[in-house]
Amino acid sequence: MIGYNTAAVNYHGSEPSHLRMFHHHLSMQAGAYENSMYIVATGKCGIENGVGLIGGSCVIAPSGEIVALAQTEDDEVIVATCDLDHCAFGKKTMFNFMAHRRPEHYRRIVGQKGVQEPPG
Repeated sequence: MIGYNTAAVNYHGSEPSHLRMFHHHLSMQAGAYENSMYIVATGKCGIENGVGLIGGSCVIAPSGEIVALAQTEDDEVIVATCDLDHCAFGKKTMFNFMAHRRPEHYRRIVGQKGVQEPPG
């Protein structure tokens, strides 16, 4: 479950509004897929302290697909049926980190601090 209070406009750059929501959902969809889990994301909408809020509440399946999505920038209730058995497929196959993790290959990453130029 994720709750967020994100501004509808990126005041630090000229991000088009359609990309704002796309990137917002994309990061959550990737997280759902990579972790083989449902994500229930609840966003504030409307105006708060003079700032428009993005809204975009959604439910995302372990496949990364959005299965329920708020359609307006007003208060809404969205509903989705979440079959938790769908989480098992990814956790038992591609994202079975216990079966596929190879810590011996990460020694250099965790064993050095900062950048080290390759020899030669």
